[in-house]
Order: sequence, then structure tokens, then C-alpha cells
Amino acid sequence: MTVTFLLLARLPEDGAAAFDAYEDSVLPLLAEYGGRLERRVRSLDDRTEAHLVSFPGEQEFAAYRADPRRGASAPLLERSGAVVELLPVREITFRNGSSDH
Repeated sequence: MTVTFLLLARLPEDGAAAFDAYEDSVLPLLAEYGGRLERRVRSLDDRTEAHLVSFPGEQEFAAYRADPRRGASAPLLERSGAVVELLPVREITFRNGSSDH
């Protein structure tokens, strides 16, 4: 069963460059675990970023999170000063049965 997550990252004023470096190192790993970055957006002031990410299941997500290359990139995330929140989410359909897309 597909699992979807919303990641919210709150960045300090000077944190975007280090956060970008972290993301450049970990986002390419998604595909190895069947993960997909559905959407990545950032606020105009570069202080908040949101990702919508999906995986085929919990096992693939756990394997991605445990990848040692992610761990090796953790100092970049720390350097960015980002405060990250990860929320499991689900699709919501309108009463007519269609999604917001």
C-alpha cells in the first residue's frame, strides 16, 4: 500500500544553501527505494519548504530512511539549521469523487 508524506522544513534566514546541498545529496536516493518526489515548493522568502513524497510501502520508506548515505549527509542538514516535520498524509477527494488535481 502506497504511503505518502508531507515534509515541512522551516529554514533560518541563512539556511537555504546548506539545505539545498543536503537535498541534492538525498533526493536522488528516493528512486532506489521506489520513492517519488511528487512536489517540492519553497516560500518566496526561502524560509519554508514543503515536499510531498510517496513510497510503495512502509518497508521502502524505512529502507530509504536507513540508507547510510542519508546519514553521511546529516551534517549538511544540521548546518542548515532546518527544523523538519514529517507528516503521513492521505489524498482527500471532493464530494464529486475527484481529487484536487
